[in-house]
Amino acid sequence: MRLANFVSDESSTVLKQQFKILIVEDEVLFARAVMRRLQKANYECAHVESVADARNIVKQFSPDIVLLDMRLPDGNGLDLIPFFVGRSATVTVMTAHGEISDAVNAMRLGAIDYLKKPMDLEELFLSVKKAEATALQNNSLDYSRQRNAHAIEGVELLGESHAIQSIKAQIKRISQIVATDSIPPTVLINGETGTGKDVTARLIHLSCHGNDKPFVHVDCASLPAELIESELFGHEKGAFTGATDHRPGLIEAAEDGTLFLDEIGELPLALQAKLLNVLERRMVRRIGSTKERPVLARFIAATNRDLHEMSLQGGFRQDLYYRLNVMNLVMLPLRERLGDLIMLAEHFAAQTSRRYGLPKPVFTTEALDKIRKYSWPGNVRELKHQISRAVLLCGELGRVTEGDLALPGVQLNSCSLLGETEKTLMLQALTNAKNNVSKAARELGISRMAMRYRMEKHNIQID
Repeated sequence: MRLANFVSDESSTVLKQQFKILIVEDEVLFARAVMRRLQKANYECAHVESVADARNIVKQFSPDIVLLDMRLPDGNGLDLIPFFVGRSATVTVMTAHGEISDAVNAMRLGAIDYLKKPMDLEELFLSVKKAEATALQNNSLDYSRQRNAHAIEGVELLGESHAIQSIKAQIKRISQIVATDSIPPTVLINGETGTGKDVTARLIHLSCHGNDKPFVHVDCASLPAELIESELFGHEKGAFTGATDHRPGLIEAAEDGTLFLDEIGELPLALQAKLLNVLERRMVRRIGSTKERPVLARFIAATNRDLHEMSLQGGFRQDLYYRLNVMNLVMLPLRERLGDLIMLAEHFAAQTSRRYGLPKPVFTTEALDKIRKYSWPGNVRELKHQISRAVLLCGELGRVTEGDLALPGVQLNSCSLLGETEKTLMLQALTNAKNNVSKAARELGISRMAMRYRMEKHNIQID
């Protein structure tokens, strides 16, 4: 077993990430030539000549890239591919025996490239650069995985209202369905901004099998139109101007975890057909590629827009809407969950005081009354920010007053004022529209989604 120490290029003042390359090759002269070429490019290299030595060297040398001969004195190189892939190394296979079946088996086991001897050293170097790009992508995905794992720790859906209990029950039902179906059902979460759609998506992920897998959050509203296709589907090198390397998209990055498409209503029409194809066939193809890759992730979409109405107006594909709307969860606005208001306010207040080492806050009667009467157009997100601000303002006194809340003039909740009158108006509108919900919503001057909210609230059912 020979171990070559890395020698830096004295002419280089700044070095990129140092990659370790292991050469598993029993042809010593060829291996030495490969090492010289790679060391010249500032790679750290090691060389072994057998299966046994390859397994032993990882105790002192953990390679990022492995150049693996297929025929070794004490065994078949194929047997080493899972060993190295399991240690997050990228593997390129080399052989003088160009059997197609060996190439297929090598790729199936996780190798990224297959080279036939004799080969030009520059051809091998290009394969190493490809392996380096793959290793960098894998490291990036590992980081995203760890980051998202931290992001979903302690996620909970707070509230004791019937609406929140209903959402929790539906999440439990979804997790039971996912456990018995190899193709997870798509979930569509509707609700105004700030109602907790993101939290609900993360809870679905946590409750389902594979919750240790990636949770990839895609904000369709914030991705630039010219980049969103590449971000979602990935691209091959040279697919378009600026595509200087191979890159997997976010659909691939989700692996067999969860892809959360937030604000799906903002997705351009041109890409909706492509997304529909992925959902139907469970296959994805990168831009510029002829190869399709299987899609194992579960899909969750969320929107604050009325996709049904958009589909009728041509702003959203009807077939994609029906494909996404397999299981539908509706997040009610905070003004329709009055029973949760004070509990949420106290929770956010305690959370802020713990974070900044302040005394446990207490709300005055006037402050509580203000919280109950304000309409909270920004929903839970607005409540959290306003309560956190109030706790910081009251400081060490720990007494949150009406002034600390700094809310606009009291806006009485429309639902509490209308009560039975609202229900009567809705029933009349539905009667006039012959139970056509969209038409009734237009008559009342509200969205179809808002109409559905209020129908559920007043327990209005139609044939």
